[in-house]
Amino acid sequence: MPAADFTHVTTWVFDLDNTLYPPHMRLFDQIEVRMTNWVMRALNVDRARADHLRAHYWQTYGTTLAGLMTEHGIDPGPYLTEVHDIDFSVLSPDPRLAEAIAALPGRRIVYTNACAPYAEKVLQARGLAGLFDAIYGVEHAGFHPKPDARAFAAVFDKDGLVPDAAAMFEDDPRNLAVPHSLGMRTVHVAAEPRPAPHIHHHTDDLAAFLARLQG
Repeated sequence: MPAADFTHVTTWVFDLDNTLYPPHMRLFDQIEVRMTNWVMRALNVDRARADHLRAHYWQTYGTTLAGLMTEHGIDPGPYLTEVHDIDFSVLSPDPRLAEAIAALPGRRIVYTNACAPYAEKVLQARGLAGLFDAIYGVEHAGFHPKPDARAFAAVFDKDGLVPDAAAMFEDDPRNLAVPHSLGMRTVHVAAEPRPAPHIHHHTDDLAAFLARLQG
């Protein structure tokens, strides 16, 4: 593992869902069910149509919310509150990951397409609360989602982040394209690699990857 690739990094940016907890904990499954239910009620469609739209908007716009706002003009506030009202007990603390994140030099931030209050609950359940200098949600990006370049610009401007001295950790390969173009080091966190020119590294074990960076 080329730890030397990260010696210049002073800001560490982490996605949240399926990045700071493993997909097998199935937290996002709960959110998808609540999204589908919300779409059924708001658009007056059946479950099959709502589920199709949920997935279609995610693929087309980056998030279901972005599609709903663009195509139906929905108010994001009530939507975000409802879809993130879930059971966090499926998450368990990860002392190994907490130790690895705490040891990183410089600023450590979370940037998620979900909302910041939800992110705080996830971090608490994972034993990662208090380890990050800032937590940014889609509300801090003007409700533009990753992978939209406007979203990254809004959040990084708020943070004062210097891309040439930053690294991004993400489970969705699409969301690493803009960070790469800005000069950030990019790490795809997933069970299987998805090689692409905009992905520098892949790991299926974030805690182990971060520990190796510190020797």
